[in-house]
Amino acid sequence: MKNTIVCLLIIVLVFLSACNFKEEMYIKEDGTGKMSISFDGSSLMQMAGEEIAQQEEKRIDSVLSFKEFLLEKKDSIATLPPDEQAKLKRLENFNMRMLMDPDTQEMNFSLFTDFKKVSELGDMLSSFQDASSFQKPGGESPAAKSPMGSTNQGTEVSYSFTSNRFSRKTTIVDQALFQKSLDSMEQAKMFLGESTYTLNYHFPRKIKNISAEKALFSQDGKSFTLEVDFLELMEKPQLLDIEVELEE
Repeated sequence: MKNTIVCLLIIVLVFLSACNFKEEMYIKEDGTGKMSISFDGSSLMQMAGEEIAQQEEKRIDSVLSFKEFLLEKKDSIATLPPDEQAKLKRLENFNMRMLMDPDTQEMNFSLFTDFKKVSELGDMLSSFQDASSFQKPGGESPAAKSPMGSTNQGTEVSYSFTSNRFSRKTTIVDQALFQKSLDSMEQAKMFLGESTYTLNYHFPRKIKNISAEKALFSQDGKSFTLEVDFLELMEKPQLLDIEVELEE
């Protein structure tokens, strides 16, 4: 229990500090693949080092299956408000790994899933926030302390992959809610000024064309990396909209 409490404390620190996220996707020729969003918070271990030392924390390296969690806690989850139940339901096909090692000062969180087609995927950042802030029934959510506020930002991210074309598209589905999220971000700017969000996508064939001028390519031409400022992404969610054409 003590390990869990400190782990949640670190998650809160993550959202109160520079948030450097990496969204990674591997797509096979048949359209199946895997996707993850991860956060490397090793530098934050120094910030929380004294607190962790006082708690005599040991190395944590665990994987949480949300499908198993939902099944095991179904009765308790049924007592949660409908919106909280819906958040957990969206995480059903995800797993979350938490690694924290006080000796090596490693701290990593990742949310990952396999998919049969990319159109099954939703907004990975929102999923990550939901997973990081999920609570036991009757407990307090760590996200309540986060300057990021609600994960519902009035936007939706969709992915598609057909033949030799891939796209990542963001749509503002609720302008009022989106503006509200922008207003709430004002208090977080001093914490998130150096934060980044990076796409790292891998395809089964070489990339012929890509819509992002700043994308960097791998040596084999089958992958690209694109990094943007996190705050700019929050203000302009279409910043990571991508169109990719692969070679035949």
